Amino acid sequence: MSGRFLIFNADDLGYSRGINQGILEGHEQGVITSATMVVNGRATAEAVRLARAHPALAVGLHVNFTNEAERLIDLDDGEACRAELRAQYARFCDLIGDKPTHLDSHQHVHRHPVRRRLFEELADEQALPLRDRPPVVFKGGFYGQWTYGVFEPERVSFEALERILRHEIAQGIYEMACHPGYYDEELEAVYHREREHELRTLLDPRLRALLAELDLALISYRELPHTTEERVAS
Repeated sequence: MSGRFLIFNADDLGYSRGINQGILEGHEQGVITSATMVVNGRATAEAVRLARAHPALAVGLHVNFTNEAERLIDLDDGEACRAELRAQYARFCDLIGDKPTHLDSHQHVHRHPVRRRLFEELADEQALPLRDRPPVVFKGGFYGQWTYGVFEPERVSFEALERILRHEIAQGIYEMACHPGYYDEELEAVYHREREHELRTLLDPRLRALLAELDLALISYRELPHTTEERVAS
């Protein structure tokens, strides 16, 4: 099977109730097929309940070492990172009652060469997809704050997303990362009200029509193994 496949993955499930609400709305009414959950967020317990109530949403682990500008562990200590990674993975499995459908990390901490080795080790052991790793091509351009603290709403507009989908998606499987949510006064975050702009775009009825026009098939990370097998067989 050849073709073009797209996963809309919402980061930060469990980070706040407003974010949980936005992700769920984007899943039920928009194009979000997958999400990654933090196990140490202020709204993790609610996120677990939502995940159980919405089994069509593929839920992975959003490993959180940083919690915004804070460092929860010493990022330069490989053993500390490995221990915390494994602890968060075990916590996810306990909370959800199953292993995650995929792995990524808050603020992309897994991209550092030393930490990446630790994430790849866990992904290989558990046969889990890891962000930035084949067969899925990661697309992170749908984001509204490329300069710290400066929001550029045009970067998360429908037109911006349309340009990405028209010109940056070839044959294969792609993950489009997104950060939908609602403002939550209990949360202090640099990327906050911007999430509501993302959500509006992800709920835009033109988006479904655009995906159909471009022959882009929406899948989730739970469907990835089956999709990959079919592409190899073809």
